[in-house]
Amino acid sequence: MAGDGEEVRNKQVLARDYIDGNLKETDMYFNTSSISLKVPEGSKEVLVKNFYLSCMPGMTAYVGFSELCSPKKGEYVFVSSTFGADGQVVGQLAKLMGCYVVGSAGSKEKVDILKSKFGFDEAFNYKEEHDLDAALKRCFPEGIDIYFDNVGGKMLDAVLLNMRFHGHIAVAGMISQYNLDQPEGIRNLLSLVYKRIRGEGFTVYDYYHLFPNFLDLVLPYIREGKMAYVEDTAKGLENGPAALVGIFSGQNVGKQVVVVARE
Repeated sequence: MAGDGEEVRNKQVLARDYIDGNLKETDMYFNTSSISLKVPEGSKEVLVKNFYLSCMPGMTAYVGFSELCSPKKGEYVFVSSTFGADGQVVGQLAKLMGCYVVGSAGSKEKVDILKSKFGFDEAFNYKEEHDLDAALKRCFPEGIDIYFDNVGGKMLDAVLLNMRFHGHIAVAGMISQYNLDQPEGIRNLLSLVYKRIRGEGFTVYDYYHLFPNFLDLVLPYIREGKMAYVEDTAKGLENGPAALVGIFSGQNVGKQVVVVARE
């Protein structure tokens, strides 16, 4: 959370007047002011430095996990690509609900952070696993109740073999497939039938009417310091493209952000 009462500089580029035709630099001016970061006296609101905890990524995590998967205390939850903004939140919501949580990530450093900072019960480096089915059976000997999918492809195929009866799968994305010329096929879809699994793809834009419910759930956790976050900061707009490309190969450690300027 940001410090209550902290003064920060606010820079704006504003139009000088009504603009007719193509915009020119001389049509704009630069304005700098100060903003006091504080909530109204007596308010129960909180100041959040990291927007994704309380906005779209956090909302995505809430919808996919809490609304679509109907979680219960003690259930077995698997989250892939856990270092994305929504994956971080899903895992923490599951732990706070009393679930057993396992995450996958792309390096030993990330695996260690999942367990030490986010409190995951177990995690594994998918890049070192030659048999994803065996890795999931090692982490979930009794099977998976809930899978929050950010990856698709081979990971989803392996998860289908390890789902429990009447399990839930929320598909938020398939990052393993975005840059392939030929998307990978899924071979184990019959598990959906045999195990009566409910799988659903979703986009958060269809669920913004539930935003008040999300805030009711997450704000108390933020106030109590129960929600952690990790960011990977690239400095300078010139490093933005490399930071974006790095997301698709798992180079980022935490939510990828680009600092355009400190001032």
